[in-house]
Amino acid sequence: MIQDLSLPTVLDTRAGAVTLRRAQEDDLETVLGFLYDDPISQGRGDRFDPADNALYVRALDEISKSPQNELVVAEHSEGAVVSCLQLTTIPGLSRRGGTRLLVESVHVASQFQSSGIGGAMMQWVMDVAAPAVNAAMIQLTSDSSRKDAHRFYLRLGFVDSHVGFKYRVK
Repeated sequence: MIQDLSLPTVLDTRAGAVTLRRAQEDDLETVLGFLYDDPISQGRGDRFDPADNALYVRALDEISKSPQNELVVAEHSEGAVVSCLQLTTIPGLSRRGGTRLLVESVHVASQFQSSGIGGAMMQWVMDVAAPAVNAAMIQLTSDSSRKDAHRFYLRLGFVDSHVGFKYRVK
C-alpha cells in the first residue's frame, strides 16, 4: 500500500535539503497556491475561492484515508512547503496484473523552479516509491502545452507513449 512509504524522508537539492512528508490540512493553502499559480489553471479561469475550503479539506481527508493515494509535500529546511505531488496506485490486469503508480499534480513553487527539487522528488518516486508499492510502471500526464515539463520528464527517462483524452463532467 502506498501509505507504507517511509515518510518523512530528506532529499538533497541545489536549493538545500527538503523533507518529503505527507500533506496535512495546514498545507492546503500553500498547495492550492501552487495549483492556482499556474498559467493553465488561470487559462481555464480556475481560482481559489475561500468559500470552497470545506471541499478541499474533504478532498485531502479522502486522499489521506485512501490506501491507494498519498499527497506528498516537500518542506524546505527553512520550514516552507515548496513543492507537492500526488501518488495513486492503480491495480490492473495488464502487465501480468501489474500495479501502475500514477504521478499527478507535480508543482514546485515558482521561486524554487530549476533548483533540482522537482527532479529529486521524481527520482525519489522512481527509486523509492515505485519499488515500495511494487509498481510495474510509473505513469503521468502533462498538458500538451507544457513543453518544458515534457523535456524534464524525457530527461528523467519517461517516454511520451500515449495520447490522453478528457471528458469534462461539469
